[in-house]
Amino acid sequence: MGHFYNVFRRFCAFLTGAVFLVSGLLKLLDPVGAGLVIDEYYKFLGIGFMSFSSEPAGIFLALMEAFTGLALMTGVWRRAAAAAAMAFMAFFTLLTLALVIFNPVMDCGCFGEAVHLSHWQTFIKNLVLCALCAVAFFPFGRLGRPKKRKYVTFGIVGTAIIAFSIYHILYVPLVDFTAFRAGARLESSIDDASDVYDAAFIYEKDGKQRRFSLENLPDSTWTYVSTETERVGGSDEVVVQLPVSDAQGVHHDGLAAYGKALVISAYRPYGMTARRWQAAAKLVTEAYDAGFTPVVLVPEDLERMDAWLMDNLEYADAAVLSGAMYFADYKTLVTMNRSNGGAVYFHDGYLVRKWSWRNYPVLDDYSDISSAEAAELSADFSSRRQMMFQAFLLYVFAVLLFV
Repeated sequence: MGHFYNVFRRFCAFLTGAVFLVSGLLKLLDPVGAGLVIDEYYKFLGIGFMSFSSEPAGIFLALMEAFTGLALMTGVWRRAAAAAAMAFMAFFTLLTLALVIFNPVMDCGCFGEAVHLSHWQTFIKNLVLCALCAVAFFPFGRLGRPKKRKYVTFGIVGTAIIAFSIYHILYVPLVDFTAFRAGARLESSIDDASDVYDAAFIYEKDGKQRRFSLENLPDSTWTYVSTETERVGGSDEVVVQLPVSDAQGVHHDGLAAYGKALVISAYRPYGMTARRWQAAAKLVTEAYDAGFTPVVLVPEDLERMDAWLMDNLEYADAAVLSGAMYFADYKTLVTMNRSNGGAVYFHDGYLVRKWSWRNYPVLDDYSDISSAEAAELSADFSSRRQMMFQAFLLYVFAVLLFV
């Protein structure tokens, strides 16, 4: 009986570790998104002044979560891993209880952008994990000892997790779970949206959200949250909005909706170095020469932005950027491309692929993407990267199970 109970305890620890590991990896897949979630928690807790640390904090917590899960699955340093897991669960269970009570309009971010849970679902999930921890770690003094080879397993997988994290800090996520993923279509590219698409308007009142149609909008006691566009007839095509305006407030939403458009999105423009802006100016010039429509989007006052560019760049670079620069909402830009200063290629309104500012397209890339079918290029881009992510997960779990 004692042997089977110990096996069951190890199974509970392994299962808890698997949840921790997957949760941490999904956050590390999108470190900018993890930072946005931490920023929401800062605001909820009334410490919004800590916003500057949200992304580093998100990465650190995701790494701690992933390595705690890895330790639980391999069985190494059992007391330390058990203490870390219980500390995590105690803190986040109390935090999600507060979310249930106060019901703020925010996502828990437990599994990044991949899985969205309500506050109640998150709280129940945490209670289940607390129960698994209770079975796995009590009595605390009798957790057993791991096999020595499991320390090797921990080192192999831990190194892979570090490499995975570094890649996603430097480049765009391998798998994009946001609305602005490959294959999404700009609403402004639809010729007659009223015949094919319906718009749903999301409003909030007393902490609860509801959807309304254009013909049935609520009274002024409701607060507008967002607009969602859905295709009538059950199509799974993702439609996104990219509102763009110039310095006079005139809308130019069709800039990326037709033909070949290369959109550079700088959601924190003053956080970009002069060297990075010079690279963006070069990209704009090359896009012009290749027959693309370059668009630079910032969530700042355009006149102020022009003055800043003139003060920090050579006149030629500043003039090139200013001529292609428009205003767009911060949330839209950070969703469209997680890289600050990254590029997105749209073909007739369809999102084809993305680049980080660190690996902008070169001259040869323009001819390649111009000659290829947009749908084929988009499918190849997303499927290839999904396979890389799946291969990474397969590698991690294969090492954990068989080494």
